Amino acid sequence: MPDDLYDRDILAWSQHQAELLRRVARGERVNDLDWEHVVEEIEDVGLSELHAVTSLLEQILVHVLKTQTWPDSESVNHWRAENVSFQGNAEQRFAPSMRQRIDLAPLYRRAMRQVSTLNGGEVPPDWPASCPFTLDDLLTQDWTALEAKFRAASAGTGH
Repeated sequence: MPDDLYDRDILAWSQHQAELLRRVARGERVNDLDWEHVVEEIEDVGLSELHAVTSLLEQILVHVLKTQTWPDSESVNHWRAENVSFQGNAEQRFAPSMRQRIDLAPLYRRAMRQVSTLNGGEVPPDWPASCPFTLDDLLTQDWTALEAKFRAASAGTGH
């Protein structure tokens, strides 16, 4: 296999490396494994899954904020339906080792920034300053519980 296959055709490279690893697993000796890239790709798989879950969690937060900012919008049911999908995907892709790597504070800040941009740059004064949800809330509570928890946290801001 050409040395630059990793850069030219990642699919062909990955299939070739997988076959070489299968041969090693059967006890064969092979010399042309691209160990540096194999290790990098294995690490990237985990990071990619972590990023996918954090992205889904951020979208859940964005949609909860939208439903609370514009409760009379014709889009509310659409945002709720999307949250059901985002949550199901996040729950399915979530792995226990991700728990220590997910920080909800920056996700919440980004969600607030995104929704406040849609609101003319203004953050509603009753939004909680910190994320009112736990990771378990976002992964398991239905949209009604999430919205109720957000409203309760908003009422507790004293604004």
